[in-house]
Amino acid sequence: MARVFISGSSTGLGLMAGELLVSQGHKVALHARNDERADATWRALPRAEAVVVGDIESIAGATALARDVNALGYFDAVVHNAAVGYREAHRLTDDGLPHVFAINTLSAYILTALIEPPKRLVYLSSGMHHHAEANLDDILWKRRRWNGSDAYAESKLHDAMLAFAIANRWTQVLSNSLEPGWVPTKMGGPGAPDDMDQAHVTQAWLAASDEPSARVSGEYFYHLKRRSANPQAHDPALQERLIEICREISGVELAA
Repeated sequence: MARVFISGSSTGLGLMAGELLVSQGHKVALHARNDERADATWRALPRAEAVVVGDIESIAGATALARDVNALGYFDAVVHNAAVGYREAHRLTDDGLPHVFAINTLSAYILTALIEPPKRLVYLSSGMHHHAEANLDDILWKRRRWNGSDAYAESKLHDAMLAFAIANRWTQVLSNSLEPGWVPTKMGGPGAPDDMDQAHVTQAWLAASDEPSARVSGEYFYHLKRRSANPQAHDPALQERLIEICREISGVELAA
């Protein structure tokens, strides 16, 4: 039996992964942005061990969430699921950051750095990352004209980069990334064509399965099968530059 924390799990794929893990006998802590969403999450999955409340749009909020997760004790796996989608208008957070970057990229870095390292880390990417550029020289969209689809795609590339960077740094941790498919969640939209019944399975499998094919590190998956990631995701120089940028912006150090 594993103990798993899933960020961004009040609805959608995060909640579905939590439901699957609980049905398999694992203990699951979920995450909601505010108290209202937390109440709805408890109603949706009353067998959850906990629902942690925290708004990860801000650096302070992500830092506080990590503290509250650690207060619950050790987790065997952490699934970095929290994200906003590809149709977002340009908006700056209270920290002065594009909110897509703050939620999809920076919060994953902060939670990785501050939550006690588990045995397994799982990062949700997207099929859109395959055609993205990391754009680390303009990660905050100060020189480019905003494009919500591009901002989302590059943030999902960043998540894969972070997964593989951790696989290289923390050899005692199994760290992988995946794409769930374009499915008809609130984020994906009603016209998304992929199989909703498969969309949440891989993250739960990577978090808790004892199958040898799940006990790997530095890999990218789609529907339980290994798939090639965008080559930029495996570039050590880009990985380290992303980590340095996140460190500079957040003031949070990632252990070597």
